[in-house]
Amino acid sequence: MIPVTGMTGERVGVLGLGRSGLSAARALAAGGAHPVLWDDTPDARARAEAEGFEVTALASASVMAELTLLVVSPGIPHLYPAPNPAVAAAWEAGVPVDNDIGLFFRALASGEWMAFDSPPKVVAVTGSNGKSTTSALIRHILAEAGRPVELAGNIGRGVLDLDPPGDGSVIVLELSSYQTELARALTPDIAVFTNLTADHLDRHAGLGGYFAAKRRLFAEGGPDRAVIGVDEPEGRFLANQIATSPGDDRLIRVSVGQKPQGPGWQVMARKGFLSEWRKGKQVGAIDLRQIPGLPGAHNHQNACAAYAAVRALGLGPRQIEAALGSFRGLPHRSQIVAEAGGVRYVNDSKATNVDSALKALQAFEKIRWVCGGLMKEGGLSALEPGLAHVSKAYVIGREAAQFALGLTGVEVEICTDMATAVAAAHRDALPGETVLLAPAAASFDQYDNFEKRGEDFAAEVARVTGG
Repeated sequence: MIPVTGMTGERVGVLGLGRSGLSAARALAAGGAHPVLWDDTPDARARAEAEGFEVTALASASVMAELTLLVVSPGIPHLYPAPNPAVAAAWEAGVPVDNDIGLFFRALASGEWMAFDSPPKVVAVTGSNGKSTTSALIRHILAEAGRPVELAGNIGRGVLDLDPPGDGSVIVLELSSYQTELARALTPDIAVFTNLTADHLDRHAGLGGYFAAKRRLFAEGGPDRAVIGVDEPEGRFLANQIATSPGDDRLIRVSVGQKPQGPGWQVMARKGFLSEWRKGKQVGAIDLRQIPGLPGAHNHQNACAAYAAVRALGLGPRQIEAALGSFRGLPHRSQIVAEAGGVRYVNDSKATNVDSALKALQAFEKIRWVCGGLMKEGGLSALEPGLAHVSKAYVIGREAAQFALGLTGVEVEICTDMATAVAAAHRDALPGETVLLAPAAASFDQYDNFEKRGEDFAAEVARVTGG
């Protein structure tokens, strides 16, 4: 645990008692503050009370008047589509609002770690797609190189649950827009922006608000180095704002769609080969095509971003290449769960939006596609470039028939549930084909989260293949 100091004896509200909320409460208590907790769920409140925390409704004006800070969990709206009542009460009372990410950076800046010979470095990764894989890949490369490293944030552990960092250690944080938008302190040493596609638009009142939340990591964080994916206009805009000259090497541009241009620091992947360019010259190259944990152009982009981040930390190209070869990927992200009868079964349940599903479709040929769920704004038309790879779609979800109407030019079977879809895809699949779960939709109509959906897919695959 990383204690949050500087608030000894002060009453600090904590709103939302999931993983990040409870870890924030514990860290505040460890630093001498008096946390006051609330969650709308009775079970969550009972767990907090069992740990000895004070639990009371924070939206009360009399309660809020006693607080010096309100810490809000990422899933709780603080502006759009409407602020939580406790957040609105904090505004009225003039109580600052923060989150666990802001507390983490505050604690790291005020701790004893700055006295180390090599103070800990923080690498923060944000973007729409690929954050988890990029973050995990950075951690994997550093660990393989023998560097002490921890991974937290939107993946794995809460940031304040981390062990206190040691001399020369690195902390890798995956940060969602919910986390970057509210944190009052954002001071990573290296910040990574993977890409931007439409997502969480209701939470941010549109694409501009969503991008603004991501941009805070760079505009307010002032990282020593910025790794920016430049295949979308927003990334090119952000890179242009950061660079002070064409050759500014505080910026590393990453792309899977452009040729290297100019004297700047660039890491590109084209036709399966990663190349690093500095001052107009190629200084490193890696063949990504045979790395099983990184299939497809979208994972090649993740590899480029991770490569750039660890290069900025001083690792050499050959060290990185060796580590990439041993990376096995993350669960629910282009995860091969079985190979039987010449058919490969791939779980990409994390493909919860159209853009990430399109990238999955483009990563494989001859696909039996398991898709569907709770549809997001924007429809399915953007999937069209990947549909040529699809032999047949097997649609799940309570809105399966409506989802199927959005798929034009591809054979569709409405299955509704996972067991029926996997059985049908297994029945039809021929040697050399891939049965791919890439839903292009949220999971909440049938599952608690995308992980549960992916686990169900893997279980059904095991059943039909005898694995």
